[in-house]
Amino acid sequence: MGRLIVEQIVSADGYAADSEGGIEFFEVSPEVGGDPESGVGPIDREQLAWLEGVDAILLGATTYRMFAEYWPTADVRQEPVAEPIARLPKHVVSNSLERVPWGEGEIEVLRGDAAASVARLKERFEAIVLWGSLQLADALFEAGLVDELRLRIVPVLIGAGRSFTPAGLGQRALELDHAVTHPSGHVSLHYRLR
Repeated sequence: MGRLIVEQIVSADGYAADSEGGIEFFEVSPEVGGDPESGVGPIDREQLAWLEGVDAILLGATTYRMFAEYWPTADVRQEPVAEPIARLPKHVVSNSLERVPWGEGEIEVLRGDAAASVARLKERFEAIVLWGSLQLADALFEAGLVDELRLRIVPVLIGAGRSFTPAGLGQRALELDHAVTHPSGHVSLHYRLR
């Protein structure tokens, strides 16, 4: 059985979206310390290294729409993670989307019960990352299907917003796998759920 890794970009006060659902705070604190020749900074380098161990991408319908508008045509020189995003198999959980185009192709839609669909997906892939997709992440946390949590903390406070876990989740023990700090103040925390 594969692992489902929920990765969320969050503010330092723990929100994955602001009060209106926006994510503008993602860009508040720029990355520093990039390689002048390649343009790849330490945050992108860390993300690229981590993505080498990921076999598939999972998205909810709303995050899919945001990704599909940007990532299929993203310039790898400006967005180094565009290459693994383009290369990795992508899956969207949705009962409402008729088609899920990605650039000039299509990606797989998982229909029906989200938890059952993702459980079947975990049988096909060793390491699946779920990005954003807060409603889907809630359902998968509640179903006990999340194996790992990766938080990418942006050094900014936004005061209020949407948590990255469902309100009724209750207490869940985490085991820290590793932590990485960056000169910009960004921090990556990788946990395993116990």
